[in-house]
Amino acid sequence: MKKFLIYIAIALFSFGCSEEFLTLEDPTNIAEDNFWKSANDARLGINGIYTVLQANGMYGGHLNGGLGMPAYDCLSDNEYNAWKWEGGGIFVVGSIDPSHWFFSGLWSDLYKGIVRSNSAIKNIGMMDETVISEEDKNNYLGQAYFLRALFYYHVALYFEEAPLITEPQTLEEAYVAKNTEDELWQQVFDDLDKAIDILPLPADQDEKEYGYATKGAALGLLSRVALYREQHSDVLEATRELLTLGYGLDPDYETLFTYDGENSNEIVFPVKFLYGDLYSNGEKFSATYLPKPKVDVQPMPNMVNDYYCNDGLPIDDPASIYNPADPKENRDPRAIASVYFKGDIFLKDPEKIFAGNTNTKFGLKKYVRDDVDVYERAVFEAGSQDFYLIRYADVLLMRAEALIETGEVGQEVYSLINDVRQRVNMPTVESVEGAGLSQDQLREIVRHERRVELAFEGLRFYDLKRWGEMEEGYNRIAADAVKGYVPLYQGEKSEVFAIPQEEIDVNKNLVQHPAWQ
Repeated sequence: MKKFLIYIAIALFSFGCSEEFLTLEDPTNIAEDNFWKSANDARLGINGIYTVLQANGMYGGHLNGGLGMPAYDCLSDNEYNAWKWEGGGIFVVGSIDPSHWFFSGLWSDLYKGIVRSNSAIKNIGMMDETVISEEDKNNYLGQAYFLRALFYYHVALYFEEAPLITEPQTLEEAYVAKNTEDELWQQVFDDLDKAIDILPLPADQDEKEYGYATKGAALGLLSRVALYREQHSDVLEATRELLTLGYGLDPDYETLFTYDGENSNEIVFPVKFLYGDLYSNGEKFSATYLPKPKVDVQPMPNMVNDYYCNDGLPIDDPASIYNPADPKENRDPRAIASVYFKGDIFLKDPEKIFAGNTNTKFGLKKYVRDDVDVYERAVFEAGSQDFYLIRYADVLLMRAEALIETGEVGQEVYSLINDVRQRVNMPTVESVEGAGLSQDQLREIVRHERRVELAFEGLRFYDLKRWGEMEEGYNRIAADAVKGYVPLYQGEKSEVFAIPQEEIDVNKNLVQHPAWQ
């Protein structure tokens, strides 16, 4: 926990942020002993937690650096990490070890966010009505609980066993042992329950506050966590309420993942970015180079082939209208919106055509810029694209899956999946696969729908792990036979991250995960 301890020792609780978490240049660092004196301090403290989400190793991403979470599909059969040293590639081929910065960078960011959340929860909780209104206090506390839950969600998902810290610590108190995975997940549930009780509804959030967590965001994250833990009744309860909060599916799937789509009613919770003359909170996950699309992150052939034709049939179905001579023709519109095929224009000015000259022969289009942004920043510079952690389409599919797993395979399941399909004018389940389908049949349909709807959004590892299908994913990678890419499935070691070696070296109470011992 070397970096974590350093945070404590050198006033970790200094929050560098402005009135907005999209910070101005030269943010002011505020010492802990002079802080937490006013409602504005509370807001600044909350902003300081959000800035952790913008870190490169979290959601800011890189163009040529450590893999950020927007590219975590590289840990699965969806994407190929051409520059394996970024982390995803060497994880899949089994050549990474606990000393690699891919693990330590994420661990450091997660605990940085946790420590800031702990400080906010404690100090805002002690503010009375002479300092802050009850409404503001609940709003800020709710956001802190939500954010701590989000950080611990990632800790539990990727590291499984790790320290559970819920109070500000001194340096002497920081040498703690691991907690169990179950204890970490329980903390996530507890924090989300508190957040849901006190966060404002989306409809009550001021337009200027867009990007801060609401009750909808907390319900969305609760749905995702409960689905992972197979607590399907909790998924149904959370999504039932989410369906009443005014979210909807955006009619333009392709525009949704661009700067013009980032205020869509479909977005339940985004991580905000803005990079311009006054703001320096840019991201690099949407950046690309000029010779070919997003060189380091490329769609895998098996992923592209999993998009159906627009008649609703798989491309290998004898009755399908698939055209091998033009694989883009007659395909699911989500494929066209997410993937560059050979011959596509991938840059507008100067206009450049994709020659199919990537390792996988495909280019990543979803979330990737094709022109200068609103601040005239080049495509290879930091940009202002928001990243969507939770979308309404995901909510609908989570509810459909929970219904299927509880044996409720009636019309609501069909309607939920059909809503997602028909947003892009794909045929209904009844018109292609039929009605009266079994639980197993519907399970395969919703799993396929999750893959094509949520492709390249960093959720595939989460899905494969909870379904117990990671090995099958590795087999699909191997079958693609991308030159120089040989996946090595190592059981549990391919499904969990190592605790960073530097943390174990400095803390004698911390023991490595059994899969990495």
